[in-house]
Amino acid sequence: MKKFHGIGASAGIAMGRLVWYRKAETAVKKQPAGDSQEELSRFQAAQTQAGSALDALYLQSMKRIGEKDSMIFQIHKMMLEDEDFTDAVAAKIQQEHVSAEYAVWQTGQEFAQRFASMDSEYMRGRKTDVLDIAQRLVRCLSPKAPAATFCLTEPSVLIANDLTPSETVQLDKSNVLAIVTLNGSKTSHSAILARTMGIPAVMGLKGTAGELPDTAFVVVDGTSGELILEPDAQTRGLYEKKQAAYVQHKQLLQRLLNSKIITADDRIMEVNANIGHPADADSALENGADGIGLFRSEFLFMERDTLPDEETQFEAYRQVLQKMGSKPVIVRTFDIGADKQVPYLNLPKEENPALGCRAIRICLDRRELFKTQLRALLRASAFGSLKIMFPMIISSEELNTAKGILEEAKAELSAESVAFSPDLKVGIMVETPSAAIMSDELAKHCDFFSVGTNDLTQYTLAADRMNSKLAGVYNQRSPAVLRLIHMAAENAHKAGIPIGICGESAADRTLTDFYLKIGIDELSVAPSSVLELKEALQQSIDVCKGKDSTKNVTVS
Repeated sequence: MKKFHGIGASAGIAMGRLVWYRKAETAVKKQPAGDSQEELSRFQAAQTQAGSALDALYLQSMKRIGEKDSMIFQIHKMMLEDEDFTDAVAAKIQQEHVSAEYAVWQTGQEFAQRFASMDSEYMRGRKTDVLDIAQRLVRCLSPKAPAATFCLTEPSVLIANDLTPSETVQLDKSNVLAIVTLNGSKTSHSAILARTMGIPAVMGLKGTAGELPDTAFVVVDGTSGELILEPDAQTRGLYEKKQAAYVQHKQLLQRLLNSKIITADDRIMEVNANIGHPADADSALENGADGIGLFRSEFLFMERDTLPDEETQFEAYRQVLQKMGSKPVIVRTFDIGADKQVPYLNLPKEENPALGCRAIRICLDRRELFKTQLRALLRASAFGSLKIMFPMIISSEELNTAKGILEEAKAELSAESVAFSPDLKVGIMVETPSAAIMSDELAKHCDFFSVGTNDLTQYTLAADRMNSKLAGVYNQRSPAVLRLIHMAAENAHKAGIPIGICGESAADRTLTDFYLKIGIDELSVAPSSVLELKEALQQSIDVCKGKDSTKNVTVS
């Protein structure tokens, strides 16, 4: 028996046989290039091909792990197109007269080393992202390059020198008991994906772990960061008990499936799920969501090559509403633009797309496109408890214009004798400082608020959330951001309308007490986070009431 120590990157305990994920040698030899312009053209074509592959991977992973963690591949695309990276590759091709493959590989190594030498753990974790991008480009340039080899025919512990995000997200979860890497950190994107996928993981394993043999039996503790090679009977028994306790805790969370969270002042706080695809509604129900707090409808547009017609959209919305029954479903009208591009819409390229024509601005500019979606939503409203939410609203004028188009769609359907819900609620995303500051006025014209903390943070702090260099600036716990949320909550309650949080910070346990204190009515998170958030809320409430949270669950 031998113990190895690393970084606990994803909680859980696993036991099984090791299988090595052995990557082919990817170093590219320096080769002279005859025509530098031809090599530049090859590099640019590879960038385009790699970008398309990342778009496809983004949409594929959306269905498996949700939008939040799939954004990793949008970040990869931005890094792929980064001006500094592109210029560095071009300079090597033109000045050193080398092949595009070598220029890409060498630039990737240099950028990776820059990240690896940084003080911030988060920034050091970006080393793997750069190498992933460089490898992807080299494969596009040399399609016959050898690929990594491994075969999981049964549930096993996967071990590798390192795993890139694209490799991690494409693993067959049913055959991966745990992930172990010799490099990497808790903040690497592969570690984040492992947590989302519910796979125990240990990163940065130290010692002579590189000599661990295939098929060896190991215990992996993703919480403590330990790997135990060929444990003796006593140790194995100890970890079997730990594993059973971990599973028991997961099972205890199931008691919250049908629970309602009652706050200390006797309010019901809903815990809803964010989804991006109709199939995600099943996961929301399996994880005990009280409803759908955010259905990102733009993914109906992004996962196809042509515009979805009214019937296609209607069927998608109807499917979700029927699955959810009487539970509320909030559909955000399409938030296209910025990081969510739809090529067939032929949107003009913008210098700063996050501040450009996106979301409600496109809707109001292309009204027939918007009205088609609204007609589909209205028709679907007859099949469940639908609420419509407009994104990126900054003024009551914008809101009332959007509501006017909704009224036009209602009039058209009424004239056609098509049924829809007469009690449809209409709300807005509070995701700009303008909306938060003007929330007293906006509350007079809508039925609910939902705070999009991701965009609210980046606009408040002037920090692009997709820019890894600003990771230390982009902070959803910033007092400035929290003050805006508090302001919006006060104004919502003065107007008698509910307010929810549907951004990433809804699942942040360090903000649970803050949201309870300011009277947030609903939190919406990834389906996999619903039960743990309910547990955290119940524990906070019970501390306030002086009760034992293990015995105090209100079920209805």
